Amino acid sequence: MKRKLILLWALMAGLIAACGGAAASSDSTTATTVAPATSTTPAPEPEPADIVGVATEAGNFSTLLTAVEAAGLVETLQGEGPFTVFAPTDEAFAALPEGTLDSLLADSEALSQVLLYHVVPGEVMASDVIELDSATTAQGEDIAISVEGDSVKVNQAEVIATDVAASNGVIHVIDQVILPPSMTMEEAEMGDIVEVAEAAGDFSTLLTAVEAAGLVETLEGDGPFTVFAPTDEAFAALPEGTLDALLADTEALTQVLLYHVVPGAVTAEQVVELDSAQTVEGGSVSIRVEDGKVLINDAEVIATDVLASNGVIHVIDEVIVPG
Repeated sequence: MKRKLILLWALMAGLIAACGGAAASSDSTTATTVAPATSTTPAPEPEPADIVGVATEAGNFSTLLTAVEAAGLVETLQGEGPFTVFAPTDEAFAALPEGTLDSLLADSEALSQVLLYHVVPGEVMASDVIELDSATTAQGEDIAISVEGDSVKVNQAEVIATDVAASNGVIHVIDQVILPPSMTMEEAEMGDIVEVAEAAGDFSTLLTAVEAAGLVETLEGDGPFTVFAPTDEAFAALPEGTLDALLADTEALTQVLLYHVVPGAVTAEQVVELDSAQTVEGGSVSIRVEDGKVLINDAEVIATDVLASNGVIHVIDEVIVPG
């Protein structure tokens, strides 16, 4: 009997030990499958780009950025600053009178003055702007600031978006290009005929011919002149060898070029009232309207009233030759 009791206690002790081991094993399994809670720190907000970078990323300041590059102001606006930029949109530039932008792009000094007139030194947030009635620009002249109802105006331009942050300042978006008080719109929009043609970019062959004929100074003169200007494509469409032959014959080239020039500034509205016009070459061009198209001899006028300080340019799609 005593022996049986000893065996029974041994068996119970073994069962208790087995149960304890299973519990420990279970606890160990649980410990290995449940991950401890961890805390995560949010990633810091990225630093905004500089004013040029922010304007580039925005996508609606392409013309402004082209102008900034043409004026050599990219490095300035990428500098430490801080600057406050009243930035006209692409639509604001497109609303300028025809020829104004081309003339400004052809005159880097005037362009710089216009662009710097949109920049105020320091970082002036929208809440500060509305407390002002004027601010002195980097160009040196003041802009007027006014609050009319819910709209804020800088000169005549309305502020349509505010506080666009950059690493070196802030951008407020405006719906018009503003000009320094010392610069009239006429001064801003009018380079001479040669400068306007250069800025337009599609009269390279015409300008080469004008230079070869020695007519640059003439077309930079007081005028006024009306130029029916053939595009590069128009010259390229001439029969093979024609342009080379003209460039080799200064007298013939001069006569052809002067046949594209009419004395005086004749606007498109006046052109359509004529049936002919006397040219500087001495001959006359015929003018007619057919199916809504204006034709100079057989060349179609494809753009009109490109203003210059000494006249006006009408663009034609063919080179015309004296009869």
